[in-house]
Amino acid sequence: MRNRGHALALLLACTSAQAAPAVSPAATPAQAGMLDVATLAPGFSLDMRYAGSDNFTGRPVPGYDAPRCYLLAPVAQALARVQRTLQAQGHALRLYDCYRPVRSVQAFVAWAHDPADQQAKARYYPNIDKSRLLDGYIAEHSGHSRGATVDLGLLDCRQDGCTEVDMGTGFDRFDPLAHTDSPDITPQQRANRQLLLDAMRAEGFANYPMEWWHYTFRPEPTPDTAYDFPVR
Repeated sequence: MRNRGHALALLLACTSAQAAPAVSPAATPAQAGMLDVATLAPGFSLDMRYAGSDNFTGRPVPGYDAPRCYLLAPVAQALARVQRTLQAQGHALRLYDCYRPVRSVQAFVAWAHDPADQQAKARYYPNIDKSRLLDGYIAEHSGHSRGATVDLGLLDCRQDGCTEVDMGTGFDRFDPLAHTDSPDITPQQRANRQLLLDAMRAEGFANYPMEWWHYTFRPEPTPDTAYDFPVR
């Protein structure tokens, strides 16, 4: 299974390097046909990392003016169904990133090309040279900009309140340990990843094997169109 996952990761990395999709002139979520996911089902936990400084760049990312999660309507509705299914099992989704403006992707690429900026290395990529982050981790053209990709984790809500589920690494840990099928995680961490994987697959989301948190809705509603309005 690990060999198949590695092959798929390489395929997806190559796909991300293809020609940039056309950028829509849409200036708002409504014009793009996107919905605010948190309004569609209760209990989503929003931890939108790029709207603040707790991310691999160490600063708020251009394009993120508010911690909100937008996705194209069919994708948002599918994610709301995942949330309701997990809630029936005593869990909930924690959202880290959803729609990502093109300008934000460009800021990531510029950051990756700056070897002097290493302020978040210890937390996010301690075992990988920064120059290698463009090999499968940071894409020049992101599915997030097409409004069909989401980064998320799990909460356990079976006791009083909800607590973060141990997935083996934190979000955006650029490391082989974060590969969904990593052989180096514990049985419980593997079970937690599988719970998320099964719930997402049931509603049409495919996982990116290099990142346990990364899912794309298939088929994408607008595979040849990216968006660049700011998240507000």
